[in-house]
Amino acid sequence: MNASAPAIRLAVVGLGLIGGSLARALRDAGVVSEIAGYDRDPEQIRLALELGVIDRAGTDAADAVHGADVAVIAVPVLATAAAIAECKAGLGPDTILTDVGSTKQSVLDAVLSVFGDIPPRFVAAHPIAGTEKSGVAHAKADLFRKHRLILTPHPAQDAEALATVEALWAATGARVVKMDATRHDAIFAATSHLPHLLAYSFVDMLDQLEGADADIFPNAGGGFRDFTRIASSSPRMWHDILRANAQPVAELLRRQIDELSRLLAMIETDRWDEMRAVFERARAARERHLTRIE
Repeated sequence: MNASAPAIRLAVVGLGLIGGSLARALRDAGVVSEIAGYDRDPEQIRLALELGVIDRAGTDAADAVHGADVAVIAVPVLATAAAIAECKAGLGPDTILTDVGSTKQSVLDAVLSVFGDIPPRFVAAHPIAGTEKSGVAHAKADLFRKHRLILTPHPAQDAEALATVEALWAATGARVVKMDATRHDAIFAATSHLPHLLAYSFVDMLDQLEGADADIFPNAGGGFRDFTRIASSSPRMWHDILRANAQPVAELLRRQIDELSRLLAMIETDRWDEMRAVFERARAARERHLTRIE
């Protein structure tokens, strides 16, 4: 943000990894004067105060956002409507309301359900950063540095509010880009949502095999750890994301099932040259795009 701009009074509703990391990052950047917070889990509030992530805790969501210049909703996407409804009474006429949800059309629908329209000073945002850890205890000030932050402006968007949120995210070290909400959801169904679904399914399948405890998991190596790391992510969060973006994920899952069936047919009919060709194409594609993958 502009060095001469007044510091922002920030409120964060949802004191998890993302909300906590945003608070830490903006405090380190020196662009906030006060950070208020609220979470339905009293332990997250206690930790956020103890760790200095927030300056004060609201007695409820409305109290946390009262007097804030910018209020951030950082809850699982299916809880967005409820969280915004709880905040509504505390929002001032000039308060900028924003979010960090991994799906954007569902968030816009949630905002619409609470307000009856999309307020001009609501800004939809999605940081492309995170870890398999959850909770404010794992919040990191550098979590967003050099990662993309997607903004999805809506037709009623207030330009000043959009610019303020963009500047706040830029202050965290994120690289801000803008796109349509529908396009956003299609892209992240492919690059994030489907991979999490596959990782959870794969680990669950292995865990049901005979000898899983005694033989399979004890003999798993680094490749297994790398491939399944995201299956350690918050089940509730990813359940909500997949449910909120179900149709794009379902379409891609059908394609993945077709591809797996094709590979199975290659194994069953000894078409190993065809399988190797698939592997070669996949390796070449990954190498070609590797520098662009975050």
